[in-house]
Parts: sequence; C-alpha cells; structure tokens
Amino acid sequence: MFNFFKQVGDYAKEAVQAGRYIGQGLSVTFDHMRRRPVTVQYPYEKLIPSERFRGRIHFEFDKCISCEVCVRVCPINLPVVDWEFDKASKKKKLKHYSIDFGVCIFCGNCVEFCPTNCLSFTEEYELCVYDRHELNLDNVAMGRLPYKVTQDPMVTPLRELVYLPKGVMNPHGVSPSERRAGLFPSEILEQAVKDSENSSEA
Repeated sequence: MFNFFKQVGDYAKEAVQAGRYIGQGLSVTFDHMRRRPVTVQYPYEKLIPSERFRGRIHFEFDKCISCEVCVRVCPINLPVVDWEFDKASKKKKLKHYSIDFGVCIFCGNCVEFCPTNCLSFTEEYELCVYDRHELNLDNVAMGRLPYKVTQDPMVTPLRELVYLPKGVMNPHGVSPSERRAGLFPSEILEQAVKDSENSSEA
C-alpha cells in the first residue's frame, strides 16, 4: 500500500516539474510575441558590415610585384598570377591576376601575407550571379573601387537596433506607433524624387 502512494507521489512531482518546464518555454515564446519585427527592407535598407568583415577582395594592380605569396599561403592555391620576366628592369612584370570567388573561402591569408598590401577586403557581400563562372574576377574587376553602403543615397544603412526608435535600447513594451530610426521604402523613394526635382531646378 505504501509503495502505491509513493508511485503516485513521484508521478505527481514529475507532472508538476514537466508543467513548470512547459511554462518556462511558453513564457519565452510569449515574451517574443510582444517584440517588434527585425525585418530589413532589402535592398532599400542594408546592414552595415563590421569593420573586420571579409567581403570581395580589392586588388591594386600597380602595387603587385608578382611574388606569388598569395598563391603559396592560399589553402586551395586559388589566385592565378600570370607574369613575364622583364629583361630591361630584371623584374617580374604582372600581366594578369584573377581569383574565383565561387571557390574562395575568404580565409584572409592572401590579404594578411601580401608584402605590398595590394590585396584588401571590402564590405561588398552581393556576389550574386546567374552563372558561377562570372564569379571568376580578373584584375580589372577586382580593381574597381570598393562599394560603400553608407555612401549610397538610395540606401538607409542600418545597425542592429534599427527597428527601435532613436535612443531606445530595450525592445520590450515599445508601442507600434512610435517612430523608428530607419525610413520605409516608400519614404526613401519619396525623398529620392524630391532630391531629383530639387537638383533639376537648381
């Protein structure tokens, strides 16, 4: 008889404990239901990459001395360096340089070990193409100036807390009617139209 009551008591304790665990999980769910969405209206809004972001590699043709250090330190021997020996100056003369970003793992070895700093990371992450062979960029494509999100007049750069009103750091209890830091796509387009009208009048 005592064994029976012990089993019932243990079962009741486990049921209460299970209910407590379920309640803890649901409390987190309900807590997130009251938060505002963290949706970035791409391409009208873009997040600013961090300072150490590894985007498309920028190549400066004039600085390269064709030492091929980047090829030796690359885990997959990816950079293609085509050079010829100039007898007059007795130095290597670079003819062609390319990297296939469809294969590149963005480890940063080539940028870190380059003796002349002719390679550097940019904040470009939009490497979208219809054909993967188009990701094989030569020295001309890699030599174009890096794209800056903050300098694009049609883009509102966002930080992590952009969905919150200015000065608010806590996402809980924020009224949906409060003004958020970033502009909506429609407002960005309206501002662009006004700016183009003002520039044409001037």
